[in-house]
Amino acid sequence: MKIVKNKYTYLLLATVPFLSMQGCKKDFLDEVMITARNTADFETTEGLDGLVTGMYQTLKFHFNYEWAYASTNYGTDEFWVGGDRIKEMWGTYSANFNSFTGEVEVIWDNMYGAINSANTVIANVPEFYENEDTKDIRLGEGYFIRAFNYFKLVKQYGGVPIKLEPSSTVELEFTRASAQEVYNQVIEDFTNAYELLPTSGAQTGRLTKWAAAHFLAKVYLFRASELYADWNGATREADLEQAIKYGREVIEQSSHSLAPNFRDLWHYTKPNDVNETLPEIILAAQFSNNDATIGRYGNQVHLHYPSVYQNLPGMQRDIPGGREFQRLRTSDYAIDVFDRINDSRFWKSFKTEYLCNNPNAAPVWEASNAPSPELVDQRRFLGGEVSIKYIVNDAGDDRYTAANIRSRAPHMFVRYFAGNSQDYKGNHGNYDASRYVTMSKFADGSRNTVASQFGYRDGILARLAETYLIVAEAYGRQENYDQALPYINEIRRRAAYKAGEDRSAYVDGGVAYRNNSVVPATAFVSYSDKNTYYESNNIAETTVATEGEMVLGSVTDILNATDQFYDVLGVNSNQEKFIAFILNERSRELMGELMRWEDLARTKTLIKRNEVFHNEARPQENKHYVRPIPQGFLDNIQVDGRPLTAAEKSAMQNPGY
Repeated sequence: MKIVKNKYTYLLLATVPFLSMQGCKKDFLDEVMITARNTADFETTEGLDGLVTGMYQTLKFHFNYEWAYASTNYGTDEFWVGGDRIKEMWGTYSANFNSFTGEVEVIWDNMYGAINSANTVIANVPEFYENEDTKDIRLGEGYFIRAFNYFKLVKQYGGVPIKLEPSSTVELEFTRASAQEVYNQVIEDFTNAYELLPTSGAQTGRLTKWAAAHFLAKVYLFRASELYADWNGATREADLEQAIKYGREVIEQSSHSLAPNFRDLWHYTKPNDVNETLPEIILAAQFSNNDATIGRYGNQVHLHYPSVYQNLPGMQRDIPGGREFQRLRTSDYAIDVFDRINDSRFWKSFKTEYLCNNPNAAPVWEASNAPSPELVDQRRFLGGEVSIKYIVNDAGDDRYTAANIRSRAPHMFVRYFAGNSQDYKGNHGNYDASRYVTMSKFADGSRNTVASQFGYRDGILARLAETYLIVAEAYGRQENYDQALPYINEIRRRAAYKAGEDRSAYVDGGVAYRNNSVVPATAFVSYSDKNTYYESNNIAETTVATEGEMVLGSVTDILNATDQFYDVLGVNSNQEKFIAFILNERSRELMGELMRWEDLARTKTLIKRNEVFHNEARPQENKHYVRPIPQGFLDNIQVDGRPLTAAEKSAMQNPGY
């Protein structure tokens, strides 16, 4: 079997820099560029160590540029297209989304580039690697990276070419494997990695047996899902057992544990600090504040969530507030899926207040809206005071109107005005494409300048909370709901506000940067220690709230729940309700963490959930569960030494493209 290797793949192999192993921290990724490499370098222990370290750099790709969010968050129930519509085709499934869409090819190219490096490691380590202490580990790392990238490919494109030997020259002929064949290969490779990798990494960020086990559990769950129902019948039950087996091993046998507070995951203090070494994190792409080795993009996920704040009077763009690319507008579903009184995850994931950082431009009271005559022409707020407030309320709240919010000092954005009815399409209040509640999980106040796009935060690829949800889903798919319940409750127990916890505490993902020396002393660092919890929920701050009732008492709490959108989704059977519930729980726990589209595609809920919860996306059945095969790939491959005909290209393309 032959496969085309395009310019990106070929160049990746030819130009991997020498990557020296240094110390016991993530600086094993620091690069020392020397002369150009060639394949002979990968026939030495030193060269193979460098190549393996280079493979770790490929994990950063999943947090770079537009493809990171476009291929994972767009076109789902959680996010709508924001005010900048540059990649709307991913978010709406418009006619502009086709085999020529740039990111379709970029993802394809980079996955195969990493696979080619892994193939070299797998082929050469047994023959040329001389350090017996780390030989198995290097081989395990090669198997893991190959599996990881084929898993991404099969989730995005369905069946793809399987290439298991390294390429040193351009190859132009290939055979496309089926999705079933790709899954078989992914499982084989992850299993090899699981058997070869150590239980703990020599350096922060190194792959372990538990990372392989987590992804094995995930792959088995994916293969047992609805998207593959036409061929997974013979393996489905065994796959669910394997998902449970490997997931429980990570939970019960590894050193990984849930962070005590959901806040801990997103309370970013500084590069390489405590929140990046939490035991909950199973695998993360390792970024740092070493600008010499940050790569072409850095971690850019922080750019895409913020709504616009800089052009409101009294505000200017600052480092903690972030650059507002306004790509990902938080949907109504994303807000309503939370119990916003008892579930702390909402308030620890979203930003609802901003402080004035440009007081000389703050607005003044006018005679028509001033609370008292003496305030006319006075500033409505001063530097450091609340300047923007997002009220996250429900339909039926009669406190706010478009007129009376003008008498409030901050700029007020209210989700539901008096008289607005419940609507999952945003037809209410004064949120809009550029003004919406911003997800703050990934805010990065450690950037060097206000304009910088280069984020320094690590990018989490796997954490233990997801392992719990994988095991819970596998049990639920077996209709062993009682066995699923403890795994769900462990996550929900962590999510609950604890007795005495300050429910107005604000977590911004960058709040610690008020005291962070990484930020220049001359930079204005705005922050707020409060959110709008009490006002949004219409609860007096003097109220002594008891700990939220987040723990489910029985299976019927899942199957008979009234707040899981069962009616609007049209689910009736226990199995349908459970899948709807677990998808909602995945939203509450994992929202924005670059996996939602793949979850909705593999459960075949993509069509219905967009119909019910998206304000404009309407994906098509039998088309949009996979992405188009890149046109550049089809145009350059050959069969029997000649280019493909139009009919042959069409036959190789995914249906509908």
